[in-house]
Amino acid sequence: MEQHQKRGGDGEGRKPVIVLPEPVRQILSVLHGAGYEAYVVGGCVRDSLLGREPEDWDITTSAKPEQTKALFRRTIDTGIQHGTVTVMLGGKGYEITTYRIDGAYEDGRHPKQVSFTASLSEDLRRRDFTINAMAYSEEEGVIDLFCGMEDLEAGVIRAVGDPAERFTEDALRIMRAVRFSAQLGYEIEEETKRAISKIAPNLRKVSAERIQVELTKLLCSAHPDDLRIAWETGMTGIFLPEFDACMETPQHNPHHRYSVGEHILHSLPEVRPDKVLRLAMLLHDIGKPLCRTTDADGTDHFHGHAEKSAGMAEQILRRLKYDNDTIRRVERLVRYHGLTIEETPAGMRRAIVEVGEELFPLLFEVKYADGAAQSEYRLPEKKELLARWRELYDGVMERGDCLNLKQLAVSGKDLIVAGMKPGEQLGQTLQAMLRDVLERPQDNTREYLMEHFGPQAGCGGEEQDGTEDRG
Repeated sequence: MEQHQKRGGDGEGRKPVIVLPEPVRQILSVLHGAGYEAYVVGGCVRDSLLGREPEDWDITTSAKPEQTKALFRRTIDTGIQHGTVTVMLGGKGYEITTYRIDGAYEDGRHPKQVSFTASLSEDLRRRDFTINAMAYSEEEGVIDLFCGMEDLEAGVIRAVGDPAERFTEDALRIMRAVRFSAQLGYEIEEETKRAISKIAPNLRKVSAERIQVELTKLLCSAHPDDLRIAWETGMTGIFLPEFDACMETPQHNPHHRYSVGEHILHSLPEVRPDKVLRLAMLLHDIGKPLCRTTDADGTDHFHGHAEKSAGMAEQILRRLKYDNDTIRRVERLVRYHGLTIEETPAGMRRAIVEVGEELFPLLFEVKYADGAAQSEYRLPEKKELLARWRELYDGVMERGDCLNLKQLAVSGKDLIVAGMKPGEQLGQTLQAMLRDVLERPQDNTREYLMEHFGPQAGCGGEEQDGTEDRG
């Protein structure tokens, strides 16, 4: 391949210049000064050529790990068995990896062994995609053996060499292909896409944690609906078969114009690229295939799908090893995505308490995205209703209406001082106070609450709910 090496130019005689951070320049200079080859490599080169700020600066070198360690004062053996040493400069770590050749991938994910090589071309040849297989130094410019710059310009995701071989080595690469496509807005080259379909079953060998990382990056990309490619190539059938069922479930209903799965795909770009919001849209209707009924005139209904979807969302997210906080937040947004809110301040306050103050603002975004991916049927009315709900919400928040026990004018300590014993009755009393002030915010005074719910009120709040008509 060396005869195809492109050093520098972009076809018009210009040499792409990448501005390296000073610590990176120092590391390359030290390695060069000791007689070794060294380049920045991979994603940082790709992102720099695209005019993006790289998240990390990875360096590849002909120096062996022990030789690299001898040149720098502070190093960490982060992956020394695979040739990687982290050099610490200015409180930040920079990974330096020796040129290497991977051995056999017996588990479809990791090489059984690696061997070091003096050849940069051999190191670049083992990488996944052409746009990630470029190296750069200030002295030589871009080292591009596999036409990565051409694919960047054409907007193409193409495997290095034989795509089936690349994906057989590491099945996670097929998810990375879709993720890069979604992040960059690129097309996956046809031979590469065919190999993805062929190798998709190998995803079973990949840990749930690694799949979760790639799925999250895909969902939080500029094109989350590229999940459709994962479905077309058979990937979702491995890690998210519930979505495949959605793609096969029609919605013969005036409120919808797509199948359940297509509705989900169209809803994803309608919320901002936040992990919880995108996961909520992915899973908000995931239970519909199990809830579908069709009436005599052929109209489909999905009664109870929000609750079913919430339960399934929790199971799916646990299976994919998401953290508990993410699972909790997504599950609640899915559960309440179809919530109907009474158009009164009291109705809004009750809804906020039921959903949770922290999550309620996100529910508006979920509801908007859900509606945007439906049909035009009664769409103006739906938008107007959502606007009225938001106006009610804004009013509640601007007034500072009481929404939780901490905002009550009376605390548990106050009740104990007044003679109430700690225990279940005290908790019931506080909840009764909260129910009252959710209906009548003006009741949130110490005098009123103690008079009507305190120890001297007679029933200690066990029977009163504070909602009776007091004129």
